[in-house]
Amino acid sequence: MLRRLPSSLRRALASSAIPPRGARVANPTLSSPHALTPQWRGCASASAAGSSSPSSLPPPPPSPPQGPPPHGRGSAASSLNSAEVAKFAAIAETWWDSQGPFKPLHLMNPTRLSFIRSTLCRHFRRDPYSAKPLEGLKVIDVGCGGGILSEPLARMGAAVTGIDAVDKNIKIAQIHAASDPTTASIEYCCTTAEDLVKESNQFDAVISLEVIEHVANPLEFCKSLSALTVPNGATVISTINRSMRAYATAIVAAEYILRWLPKGTHEWSKLVTPEELALALQRASISVQEMAGFVYNPLTGGWSLSDDISINYIAYGIKKSETPSTMPQ
Repeated sequence: MLRRLPSSLRRALASSAIPPRGARVANPTLSSPHALTPQWRGCASASAAGSSSPSSLPPPPPSPPQGPPPHGRGSAASSLNSAEVAKFAAIAETWWDSQGPFKPLHLMNPTRLSFIRSTLCRHFRRDPYSAKPLEGLKVIDVGCGGGILSEPLARMGAAVTGIDAVDKNIKIAQIHAASDPTTASIEYCCTTAEDLVKESNQFDAVISLEVIEHVANPLEFCKSLSALTVPNGATVISTINRSMRAYATAIVAAEYILRWLPKGTHEWSKLVTPEELALALQRASISVQEMAGFVYNPLTGGWSLSDDISINYIAYGIKKSETPSTMPQ
């Protein structure tokens, strides 16, 4: 199920210079725009001069016992977070172990692909029921890991480039893709979005799933994704909401009780709310069109799309044809 922007996002964006397109029904599970943290309030105020100063969020919930110390978002222009790179390098060899640390992503992958296939086919006016609906499109998977998303995108006919800051991830992705003729054409590269921007590369669709919560500077990261997207191209991002439900399920339950993920995989302070993501993308000239939530069914062990974006969610946006002067052409 796909939903357009809920009312709180419409209010957050309506106060800025770039109104959202295709807004739909409200979602009462979202907090209001005044819940933005100071960093993101600065992002909003830069787009909406003269808006009233919102109150601060209450302190975040305490970290679970034995959890790692939190890391700041960072103020450097680069979005690379060396601590996060080291964290994922340590478990890189388990990418294709469906029962290992990346089991949740393997289970979620069909649902993520369903959203991507649907939105990209509508955006590029392709037949979603064809064998290769993305044929002829240049697609980049930013933060590709071991390639669990890149490979099915290639099977849909896209010319896929996968990039990751962890060299071990890229090597594993290359080895796995080479075993299948339909995925052997994927171009993998150990680099960052910022570095790729310097080479003036652009793609029809830029996809980055479960990455933005691990970068040092989300605002700069969104600008890099925009710079990699052709005018009127599509951008798809998924992440985890900074909500109490997400804290209870994605951190406490998934990491400390069920042990689905290594402890410390996610940090509360680095999670991104839908309002924050929409504002960051808007500053990067990407107009968010739709959002959908991912809901886990413990009885079936599967995921489905939902209008509940209070925990895991995914967003699809369109890059405006006009490009800010600060962006590479």
